[in-house]
Amino acid sequence: MYWHANADGSQIDSMELRVLSRHDVQAAIDVAGAREAMRVAFSGLSAGTASVPVRTQLESAAGVTLFMPAYLAADGGAAGALGAKVVSVFEQNRGLGLPAITGLVVLLDPGTGLPMAILDGTHLTSLRTAAGSALATELLARPQASVLTLFGAGVQGRAHVPAIRDVRPIEELRIVDPSREAAERLAAEVTGIPARVMTDREAAVRDADLVVTATTSVSPVFPGEALPAGAHICAVGSFKPTMQELDVTTVRRARVIVDSREGALSEAGDLIVPIRDGRLPESHIDAELGEIINGEAPRGRLGHDLTLFKSVGNAAQDVAIASRILEASIQRGLGTVVQV
Repeated sequence: MYWHANADGSQIDSMELRVLSRHDVQAAIDVAGAREAMRVAFSGLSAGTASVPVRTQLESAAGVTLFMPAYLAADGGAAGALGAKVVSVFEQNRGLGLPAITGLVVLLDPGTGLPMAILDGTHLTSLRTAAGSALATELLARPQASVLTLFGAGVQGRAHVPAIRDVRPIEELRIVDPSREAAERLAAEVTGIPARVMTDREAAVRDADLVVTATTSVSPVFPGEALPAGAHICAVGSFKPTMQELDVTTVRRARVIVDSREGALSEAGDLIVPIRDGRLPESHIDAELGEIINGEAPRGRLGHDLTLFKSVGNAAQDVAIASRILEASIQRGLGTVVQV
């Protein structure tokens, strides 16, 4: 944080605020760096060193805006991080040629509370979500996992391909999406491995080592009995109690790991619905990912057929990765510095 005081030190005349665009965010961090930021975020969540109040939802005439603050306490060499993400969902924007979902992240100096930076939150969100899945894959999936099935060829799905390829030797990508055009566009962009579009959902997961669900579906996107033993699933699409990407068979067969128990039990329909209906006990949630990172829970399947990482997202992730991006941006001279 930079500021300029009067000569007598009596008051601040102006502050320097760094503004980081989508391009700046992309240039400041790679998938490995994003994954390490998620390691810090999830570790802090499970250790209790991250403070993350319940997100505030504000409805207006045209849409809804979410306010998501977080504070990560300093730990060892880490300086700590303080900030908030603001996300707006305005569906009518599509008719105006504007994105329906937009966001930004504001970082504050954890020592003074003064504003430090504003970052594009749209790319940051997809990057941190995919990085969280990649970290879970690193800790839970079989080392030799090579066949990846992706449900959802949107922004989140696209971000998951390089993130997962960074931690496992992917040799084949299968893409399933209601929009064949979107699926084919993603398949054409993938290099180095064969990528094919599939419409048979059962066939798409048969013999798959890794499955990522990044959809807005309210009903299961594949039959759980079709998954081979040993597969790992990252489910990141459903974020409401009424949404389900996974059927109860999938969840029942899996060792279930979540980003946050509190978040999962209030927002993850994949888990809430079968627990509410009495088909699964709440104790079926085995651990938080941070508990594995912190050595409080083991890696792997622990005798289950599958492993499942269910994520609904958390502001600690946003603030952790934003802090890392800001540090790199200062070092590389990225962004626009404005006087405020």
